[in-house]
Amino acid sequence: MRRTVLSLLATAAMGLSAPALAQGQPSQPAAAQPAAEPDRPQLVLAVSIDQLSADLFAQYREHFTGGFARLLSGAVFPSGFQSHAATETCPGHSTILTGAHPARNGIIANNWFNPSIARAEKKIYCSEDLSDPASTPNNPVVSAGLLKVPTLGELMKAASPATRNVAVSAKDRAVVMMGGHKIDAGYWWKGNAFTTFKGRELAPAAQRANAAAAALLAKGAPALKAPLWCGPRDRAVAIGNSSVGTYRFPLPKGAKPDVLRVSPRMDVATADLAIGLVDELKLGQGPATDILSVSLSANDYIGHALGTEGVEMCIQMNELDGTLGRLFAALDKRNIDYLVVLTADHGGHDAPERLRQQAMPGATRADKALMPAALGAEIGRRTGITAPQGPLIYGDGPFGDMYVNAAVTGDAKARVVNELVNLTRNHPQVAAVFTAAELAATPMPAGNPQDWTIKERARVSFMAERSGDVIVLLNRAVTPIPEPVPGAFVATHGSVWDYDRRVPMLFWRKGMTGFEQPNPVETVDIAPTLAAAIGLKVDDGAFDGRCLDLDAGTGNTCERTK
Repeated sequence: MRRTVLSLLATAAMGLSAPALAQGQPSQPAAAQPAAEPDRPQLVLAVSIDQLSADLFAQYREHFTGGFARLLSGAVFPSGFQSHAATETCPGHSTILTGAHPARNGIIANNWFNPSIARAEKKIYCSEDLSDPASTPNNPVVSAGLLKVPTLGELMKAASPATRNVAVSAKDRAVVMMGGHKIDAGYWWKGNAFTTFKGRELAPAAQRANAAAAALLAKGAPALKAPLWCGPRDRAVAIGNSSVGTYRFPLPKGAKPDVLRVSPRMDVATADLAIGLVDELKLGQGPATDILSVSLSANDYIGHALGTEGVEMCIQMNELDGTLGRLFAALDKRNIDYLVVLTADHGGHDAPERLRQQAMPGATRADKALMPAALGAEIGRRTGITAPQGPLIYGDGPFGDMYVNAAVTGDAKARVVNELVNLTRNHPQVAAVFTAAELAATPMPAGNPQDWTIKERARVSFMAERSGDVIVLLNRAVTPIPEPVPGAFVATHGSVWDYDRRVPMLFWRKGMTGFEQPNPVETVDIAPTLAAAIGLKVDDGAFDGRCLDLDAGTGNTCERTK
């Protein structure tokens, strides 16, 4: 058994400016040369692009000339998998730097329910502090208390207290799930400005970012330009009483903050704050390797509000490429030796109204009869069972985890569960339905995640103490938004299908020899890969994933901590 963490303090002068992953050097006989400490970067930069599917990445790959182009010269894994069934923001971010599936890290969804909880609101938000009576799922006191495992940044800090663990995003759950419990600085967008954890003051860098955002909203900005290659996607598609497909993100003077948030400008503001924190905290300039997590959320906001196949996403991908380039250039300018990994928390699917025009005639919206309230009403009609208070069935939508009211117990609960299974399993839009008992009895899957059965995908999202009594999974191309709201929610993610599970995984460091490996890997492989790259020793079994060898030659970066 290895030690939990190896102190990095003894290696403070660790050759931080040397190029990474040096290859081709002649080896010395083992007896003639003492073991050398691995060449560590000054900074680990972990970037998550919210709702960047592998399909979207492949679609725009040929047009990248900025930050993505740099990453494409490194180690490219185009078939990474968020291998669990609940492909949402919180579970996806939770796997990246913990190396643990939701079944072990505890983050089974963005929201789950506990019908037995004392408070009137039975919903639980994934990054709220349940111990704080002021917290509600819609206005949470933000905390990592529900995350059951440490992040890489926490392990690094345990090894060396000099390590700084910093995270920024437009979303609090991305900050929490990538930063973890012991985070030196964490900022996310709330309302009309960046904020931080309860009881902490805004750093000057955050104050400057907020001032810049306020000034931009007051002044306004013109619409963004669409590159010529966006032309084929510049076409209006009717959704409800509105349309999507031609919007270019103008920012009128005095616009509401949501106009800024649902645009490429949100990524720019997040990256600028990250750069400000690099300077303020002197990240990558101390005696130990620091870690900076940056989650860029505009892909997700735009994908939900406007879909993934219109000119809006085309503009966003071009702007995102430039934003990443600016972030990398800022680190270069400061002569920081950094190792970057870029991935996504999940993929996404386009609005069914446009998909039906693009060779997917079966694309549709979920039947309202699958909503928890409708299911509960029908079960009550069939069985005569009702809950004395609250709904009979709790759930966050027409799929995923569904819970029986805690007041319904014994044989009555068994009847409700049986009816719930029958109702959903026989619905033409439903791919699979599992009870908690079925998933609890299912072994954890192994092997390539692309080959896992639907039940195995659901298993790695299942935790008995938090998951539903019944888990409902929809068919491919069924969008779980019964009624679209153009400009807010027309498309989404969360399914068990490849368009939501498959994401890119890209690693880059100056001096490394690039390669592309198309075979499936998992996002839980990222943490052990980074741990090896910085020489961090952890217990065997600490990660669900495996280390990926980033040396394209005969060397093996995964052997650095052995």
